[in-house]
Amino acid sequence: MTDKQAPARPVATPLSQRHHMTIPWKDFIRNEDVPAKRASIQERTSIVGRIGILMLSCGTGAWRVRDAMNHVARSLNLTCSADIGLISLHYTCFSQHHSYTQVLSLPNTGVNTDKLDSLERFVAAFDEQYANRTIREIHTAIDTVRQRPKQYPPLMLGLASAIACMGFIFLLGGGIPEMICSFAGAGVGNYVRAKMGKHSLTTIAGIAISVAVACLVYMASFELLQWGWQIAGHHEAGYIGAMLFVIPGFPFITSMLDISKLDMRSGLERLAYAIMITLVATLVGWLVAISFNFKPADFMPLGLSPLALLLLRLPASFCGVYGFSVMFNSSQKMAITAGVIGALANTLRLELVSLTALPPAAAAFCGALVAGLLASLVNRYNGYPRISLTVPAIVIMVPGLYIYRAIYNIGSNQIGVGALWLTKAVLIIMFLPLGLFVARALMDREWRHFD
Repeated sequence: MTDKQAPARPVATPLSQRHHMTIPWKDFIRNEDVPAKRASIQERTSIVGRIGILMLSCGTGAWRVRDAMNHVARSLNLTCSADIGLISLHYTCFSQHHSYTQVLSLPNTGVNTDKLDSLERFVAAFDEQYANRTIREIHTAIDTVRQRPKQYPPLMLGLASAIACMGFIFLLGGGIPEMICSFAGAGVGNYVRAKMGKHSLTTIAGIAISVAVACLVYMASFELLQWGWQIAGHHEAGYIGAMLFVIPGFPFITSMLDISKLDMRSGLERLAYAIMITLVATLVGWLVAISFNFKPADFMPLGLSPLALLLLRLPASFCGVYGFSVMFNSSQKMAITAGVIGALANTLRLELVSLTALPPAAAAFCGALVAGLLASLVNRYNGYPRISLTVPAIVIMVPGLYIYRAIYNIGSNQIGVGALWLTKAVLIIMFLPLGLFVARALMDREWRHFD
């Protein structure tokens, strides 16, 4: 008589100890040899959800996340219905007489345009290249995209922020002293934020500390310039430029685009997040400013002719957009492309304000519209995600100076003045995504319809 061996039990995956517990995606695999189209509904649904949550982690809006999930679901013979927020999604997949529901969430939100580009290309090729592979092979391919390293170390991110804010402060009317001090302040501030991000420190702490550091470095640089070159005191107003690297351009723009497509949950959550970041940054900047008696005064006239101003606005706009694009982890080609689009669109906006009677909000709409149209043309040519080109191109149009002056004056009990600046800022912020919406509706048939 021989003893029969008991069937081997699958080894249980150790449970995650994270607050947002890591999902063991490969535990969904039941049959190693079955093509994905013939796998169980649980296995196929896990692929759809994983694509969706990775898209969401890159900072893109609900419409694009749902579009990617739908594309993969159709390839796997599923029907998908999804409710998408800022850091979570709730979705159900249907197949014949069965359905399967999952709720997924992220520990934090951020922007990664390089990974977004890779994911969009993965989704576009899914039906042809991946739908007939096994579930394990698809998860392995998704792992390759998920594990893509960041393009730039903290030092490069600090340099990108320095370049962006130096261009930004010139476009606001600052001169060489303001540009030098903003370069130093924004560079060190964003370097500190990037280092804190690598250690997974909470968003609020990262924003508050990096803004405080940026303002302090600006003020130290300003004191050195005053001591060494005897520059005038009115150049202190440029400290605002040192903190503009925290402008939450992606959530601001995607919130309005989501709301315009009636993805209200995602839109309102993104808007609340953007407002939170803006308030924390401006309040910290205000506290540092009143500690050193710095005031957001008007910049001194640069004394440049209209032609010279036009010729300088083009490279300054390019530097600003290029720097923000690098901070969003764009590849060099994508960052340069966004920089060219932003240089043309933002210079047009500024020239309309300078040379015509067009209000700043209407000029912002025109600039965003041009950026959106150019991004759509580029998208048709090389497939770069529109959002990866348009958001950096119009972040530089977000009126960070107006928002800061509003908070500064309200904090100083000058409510009327603060409300005036806030109204101007809100008008411009509303018109920026409206310009992108019109451009997208003109150039994208799927976007201008609902079904």
